[in-house]
Amino acid sequence: MPLTRRHFARRSALTGASVALAGSVGVLATAPGALGAELPQADPDDAADGTALGYGPLLPDPDGILALPAGFSYRIITRTGVTTLESGESTPSNHDGTGTFAGPRGTTLLVNNHELKGPRADWPHPVPLAEGLVYDPAAAGGCTVVEVAKDGTPVGEWVGIAGTSTNCAGGTTPWGTWLTCEENEDKAGDHGMTEDHGYVFEVDPHDRAAGRDPKPVKALGRYPHEAVVVDPKRGHLYLTEDAAGPNGLLYRWTPPKGFEHGRGRLRTLAEDAGVLAAPQCFDSGGRYVDDLSRATKVGTVYGVDWIEVPDRDARTVSVRKQFAAGEVTRARKLEGMWWADGGAYVVSSYAREESPGRHDGQVWFYDPRRRTLTLKIRFGVNPDPDRDGAFDGPDNISVSPYGGLIIAEDGEGLQHLLGATEDGRTYPLARNELNIGTADEPEFSEFTGPVFSPDGRTLFANIQEPGIMLAITGPWQRVGSGR
Repeated sequence: MPLTRRHFARRSALTGASVALAGSVGVLATAPGALGAELPQADPDDAADGTALGYGPLLPDPDGILALPAGFSYRIITRTGVTTLESGESTPSNHDGTGTFAGPRGTTLLVNNHELKGPRADWPHPVPLAEGLVYDPAAAGGCTVVEVAKDGTPVGEWVGIAGTSTNCAGGTTPWGTWLTCEENEDKAGDHGMTEDHGYVFEVDPHDRAAGRDPKPVKALGRYPHEAVVVDPKRGHLYLTEDAAGPNGLLYRWTPPKGFEHGRGRLRTLAEDAGVLAAPQCFDSGGRYVDDLSRATKVGTVYGVDWIEVPDRDARTVSVRKQFAAGEVTRARKLEGMWWADGGAYVVSSYAREESPGRHDGQVWFYDPRRRTLTLKIRFGVNPDPDRDGAFDGPDNISVSPYGGLIIAEDGEGLQHLLGATEDGRTYPLARNELNIGTADEPEFSEFTGPVFSPDGRTLFANIQEPGIMLAITGPWQRVGSGR
């Protein structure tokens, strides 16, 4: 039964569900039943005397890779052009979304996306075309699987899937596999491709044979995919789209009646199985909301109806362009997602002239039980991206086993890994010091794929360019909520 605008407005009036949560400060999503909260900027002036929130000020790295707080250290697990796969070929470049899994004998298995778009000839280090694991031999992207020993020693790296394009955030499944997402919608014949792209593929880090003869999960649609999460209770999948002209959409896929999830089950689905739908949001007054950037106050709550996608394989028209004005609610740069607290946390990285409102990042929470989207985090436009301590452009996110969120910054200027406490304050956890620009015009690549090891001892994260996977260890603890 759809949640109608009239019903949502009546329920809001009867229950006192306000458009803004009182105080806007609560607990960030880390434990069952926890709520998200606004992330006020940490005061960068505090960092000079070591009194900043979190683990203390970031200390410069003599090797010019990663600035960390005192007591923390990092290890390079893979590095494009330096480390090699089991085949002897270089680790592919442009690391992106990453998932971690408990491996054999206490090891950690990581599936690492490589965001490589277009023909293989355009990239010095594409994902190798491993026999039997290739979807489109013309495409450069894919995933590698990395094994790390319990003591942090890299054990090996091999191809999980090859011949895909622009593999971006992705997401893990409750049954222990990785869903890799193509942020691309090239058709066969475009840019030298021999197959259609814009799909989701499943990679099993525990079973190399399971990935043979890669097959896209066409039931999830063909569009510029970013991230995906799975509702373990209802079986729904939620997916983000990073696109513009018009802005992209959040999607929900409802499985067909009787379908049971499990390893390899998604690839058995018919192309039109289940229902793929996009959101139509409305405020507590029942008014239609065209774009999520219109929300400027943390705690804003929108009701959500789901509108079925007419042609999910986008044979003639891109999926996001198939809806008329007033049918769906859009957002700019819908990026990372994480499933926690019974719902999906969804990032809109920034909004500019292509959106009704301007911001430098939002994090929303979709509650499937209430069928609502609530604005948990909003970054105002950053006036000085080159200043340490000013944050913008949230992208990949994950939940920390020590409380709060870990956020990968993909904004202007300096790039950080951010921590967020349970009472809503932020602090820098790491800073990228690898300058891929010049001394006069420095440039720092974004962070991607922050995720803890299954035992919670190691935070893995990537510097996307040129492609470095890092393992960060230190005196992890719950950051205090007292001011």
